[in-house]
Amino acid sequence: MLLAPHVAEVVGVDLSPAAIRQARADARKLGVRNTRFEPGGNFAAYGRYDVVIAVFFLHHLPDEELDELPVRLAATLNPGGVFYSLDPSRRRLSGVIGRRLIPNLMKRYQTADERELEPEPTAERFRRAGFQTRVSVYDFGSSPLAGLFPGWAAGYGLARRVDDLLLKAAWLRRRGSNFEIVAGIQN
Repeated sequence: MLLAPHVAEVVGVDLSPAAIRQARADARKLGVRNTRFEPGGNFAAYGRYDVVIAVFFLHHLPDEELDELPVRLAATLNPGGVFYSLDPSRRRLSGVIGRRLIPNLMKRYQTADERELEPEPTAERFRRAGFQTRVSVYDFGSSPLAGLFPGWAAGYGLARRVDDLLLKAAWLRRRGSNFEIVAGIQN
C-alpha cells in the first residue's frame, strides 16, 4: 500500500488466503486502486516486473526451489529489474536466545517448512544466475520485537535505533537477526 502511490501497479502474491483477503480489504478501505492481490506461490503467472520484494519468503522454500528461484526471477524481471528479500539468518543471536528462553512462543509464529538461512550461500544462488548481488545484515532485535508486539511502534523505533548502533560493530554484525539481499538483473 505504501508503494502504490509511486508506481503504476502493485501485485501482491501470497500463499495465505487470509493475507490476500486482508490486503484486498485494506486496499478498499484506503481507496488504493492500482493493486492486485493474488493467491498462490507462482508470482511469474501474474506478469513481468520491475521490482520483486519478498519479505520472509525465501526461508520457506526447500533447497531445490530456492536454487530454481533466481533463474525464474531472471525470466520474470524486466531489464534493469531488482529483487529484494529479507529473511532470518542462521547465525542470528535472537534465534539462539529465543529458542532457549521462550521456545513455545517462537514455535507459535513458525510454520513447519521454515528455517533460517545462511546469508552468503543464499546470495551466491543469485550471483550464479547472473544477478549483481549485495547481501547485508538488517537488524538484531527490531524485527523479532515487531513480530511479538506488532502494535508497539515506540518500542520498534527504539529497537531500530539500537540495531543501527550494534550493526556498526563488524564482529557483532554477523550475529544479526535478518539479512537482506538486493539482486539486480543486468540490462
